[in-house]
Amino acid sequence: MSDHHHDTMPGIAIVGMSGRFPGASDVESFWEVVKAGKDTVSHFTADELDPIIRPLAGDTDYVCAKGLLDGVDQFDAAFFGVLPRDAEVMDPQHRVFLEICWEALEGAGYDPARYEGAIGCYGGCYMDTYVLHNLCSDEGFRRNLIQSIQVGTLQTELGNDKDYLATRVAFKLGLRGPAMTLQTACSTSLVSIATACQALESYSCDMALAGGVTIVLPQLKGYQYKEGSMLSPDGVCRPFDSKAAGTVFSNGAAVVLLKRLDDALADGDTIHAVIRGYAMNNDGSGKVSYTAPSPEGQSEVISLALGMGGIDARSIGYVEAHGTATPLGDPIEVAGLTTAYRQDTEDTQYCCLGSVKANLGHLDVASGAIGLIKTALCLREGVLPPLAHFEAPNPKIDFETTPFYVNTELRPWPEGQTPRRAGVSSFGVGGTNVHLVVEQPPVRAGRTISEGPCLLPLSARSVSALEIAAERLEAYLGDTHAPLPDIAATLQRGRRVFARRGAIVAATHEEAADAIGRMRPAERPAGSPRIGFLFTGQGAQYPGMGRALYHSYPAYRETIDRIADTLLHDEAFGHDLRDWLLDPTADAEALQRTEIAQPALFAVEAGVSALLGAMGVSPEVVIGHSVGEIAAGVAAGILPLEEAARFVAKRGQLMGEMPKGAMLGVRASREEVEPHLPSTVVVAGVNSPMITVVSGSFEAIETAEARLSLAGHNVSRLKVSHGFHSSSMKEAGYRLGAPMVTPGAAKATIISTATGEGLDPTSFGEAGYWRDQMLGPVLFAPAIETAVAQGIDCLIEVGPGSTLTSLSLQTAGEDIDAVASLGGASDPGDDRAHVLQVAGDMWARGVELDWETVQPGSYRRVPLPTYPFERKRFWIEPGEAPTGAAPDAEHPLESPEQAAIEAPPGVRPVEDLVRQQLQIVEAQLAALRKRP
Repeated sequence: MSDHHHDTMPGIAIVGMSGRFPGASDVESFWEVVKAGKDTVSHFTADELDPIIRPLAGDTDYVCAKGLLDGVDQFDAAFFGVLPRDAEVMDPQHRVFLEICWEALEGAGYDPARYEGAIGCYGGCYMDTYVLHNLCSDEGFRRNLIQSIQVGTLQTELGNDKDYLATRVAFKLGLRGPAMTLQTACSTSLVSIATACQALESYSCDMALAGGVTIVLPQLKGYQYKEGSMLSPDGVCRPFDSKAAGTVFSNGAAVVLLKRLDDALADGDTIHAVIRGYAMNNDGSGKVSYTAPSPEGQSEVISLALGMGGIDARSIGYVEAHGTATPLGDPIEVAGLTTAYRQDTEDTQYCCLGSVKANLGHLDVASGAIGLIKTALCLREGVLPPLAHFEAPNPKIDFETTPFYVNTELRPWPEGQTPRRAGVSSFGVGGTNVHLVVEQPPVRAGRTISEGPCLLPLSARSVSALEIAAERLEAYLGDTHAPLPDIAATLQRGRRVFARRGAIVAATHEEAADAIGRMRPAERPAGSPRIGFLFTGQGAQYPGMGRALYHSYPAYRETIDRIADTLLHDEAFGHDLRDWLLDPTADAEALQRTEIAQPALFAVEAGVSALLGAMGVSPEVVIGHSVGEIAAGVAAGILPLEEAARFVAKRGQLMGEMPKGAMLGVRASREEVEPHLPSTVVVAGVNSPMITVVSGSFEAIETAEARLSLAGHNVSRLKVSHGFHSSSMKEAGYRLGAPMVTPGAAKATIISTATGEGLDPTSFGEAGYWRDQMLGPVLFAPAIETAVAQGIDCLIEVGPGSTLTSLSLQTAGEDIDAVASLGGASDPGDDRAHVLQVAGDMWARGVELDWETVQPGSYRRVPLPTYPFERKRFWIEPGEAPTGAAPDAEHPLESPEQAAIEAPPGVRPVEDLVRQQLQIVEAQLAALRKRP
């Protein structure tokens, strides 16, 4: 099989889809209806008809059937920043179209506020029957509306006129591409899609929403059957069948998100199908009547679309027909198709013919977009669905001599038709025809999926919506085969960020589903947490600490390499730190030696601090426990990294050369401990109000241990080789000196554990400070108290283990949150999971992360459950005067700016924009006043 036309067009990818359908609330449930060959048109009794229609139902030829949409009276007005009083008088077509446009973008993995390109919007809707049937049934409203058109407040006009359908979406979603409402009757939505393809090919925009909506009110409304009309006598639509006698009208809506194929491939989008050709024309006057179809016009538009795409008709395996289901319309459509296809092939019955009208009825303005979504799913899944209600062909159609046949059961797409291709037709009353040639999504090259933990963030406007979003994602994770890194990246970069947030870390779908089931939103409303970094002291080190970070995150790896390369040739060290940091089986005993332990801890702490900073988590305050204070100086921007590395190596070497000794942890306050200490034992640390550390020689510590135990205090020996922070370190303290500092570059406040108070950065350049810091006690608890007094409410332990996390909570209690960034020696876990959990916790508290650092590398966007709108009833019944929806607890009277979709970081608040506009106006007025 070969295409003998010109080269194919580059292609337009369908990357997002959304809709509302009779009997199906979303695309997934719609697809189940199609595959099952179900008919979702509702049949009801005369008693169920709308009161205004009921008097007509006495006629025996009145047919009570229509495809209904659920929830047309519901809308999440607050989400879209629509005042309750405006939502009540807004055409439900506008409201539904707004929602499905949001879903199509979100389902494709795009937040328009973070998308750098221009997004267009093309769509149409049916006549506004809400304003006619519901609103204007009140005489006062009708009179006021007529008086206010063009010259009044315009709110009713803006919410109901077709002109504002697409531009409202552009305004509410922040789209900067062309926004156009198009109207060509039944072919409107497919014409909108073809027009959007033109805009993409001309680079008028970079993505485009396109579709349509039909909601005719009252919904419980049938029709008077008349023989020979286009309406079915029994409310059943039977395209191409011998019993075809007309259609039945239904309500529905659909929109697709389109993108140039090359861009979609480059951006890792999920591609549902590719539009390879499209064409539009009009029948002109060469037909029986204005409303009649034209086989010539239909044949021409099909040929044009095939020719534009360079597609041989023999390669088309399915056609989604307009499918009028009338005795005359169906033969005309098949004749037009056959004429077009005969330009390429004489083969017969190789192409399946179908129409979604058999399932849903005639969706009018929305029908073309819905037919395209059905066709895209057929191509993507490689199946041909049955044509509902088909029993025997229309006798005026000789299928055996045409390229077409009708399928009556769900079956695989025939082998050999590669790539799978299909056509989609839509013909409007008045003669505007449109045809698309659509192809299966391209086969993607295989790739290596990175393994390991991922951070999955979720957010919503309210806690209740966040809980529903979590439930949806949990269910999705149980069914999908999409790689978890792709799911995580789509959540991170393709979703709008709202105030209520939660985040989980997991390495598998099962872990993620379990964690989401247990997830709770941040206890405090998202804001800007005031963060302090805590840098762990000696004793927490172990071989391989941070190893996974080194192999996964450039920011961490570059820091470790800089330190290791510096110290490899330093006379105070002379080893390669990576021997201990990258090998969990390295010599643990050697790592306990002070001269090795302190540089190793410093390197890991500096690396984790740099990584957190690159992710977007930065401290206002830094607190270092003993040797941790050097890494704190680097994090604060006071100590250059290499200078600090050399200084910590010298400090470790000197301290390691001092006389051996011991240290003791005591579960008691400093005041309780000191009376029991021998004169040669000193307090070396105040770690919390009830944990004190003492230091001295081996013999003196044994005495102290006995005395304290006798006094009833709980004591334990620390695993250290020296009596740190005691007079045994005096010689080392005098020989140490001080590092060079750059205090002007300070970006965080240092709270010293030598004094327990804030520190002037210049002190880090004084030898006396470091001598006192080495000899005196570590006042960690007072330092925490100082941080809390300064308003710090979130502490992150930067280094192995959670010792400082625990001590901080013992000191500050409920005044702070405290988290650890790495596991401890007894339970190291996955370093990446620990750091990601810290990042996720901070994001949930309101910190904005750099997702490229959080999850480096390439990824693909995958369709995920979309936002759970919290819809409420905004509806005026016929005869009911609009009240203006007085504010109450359920519908607070927010301004549109207050209620609007929350903007992501980087988007300027409305107040700034208004202020800027006022300044421009004032400047213009001032310039006018200066004119002579």
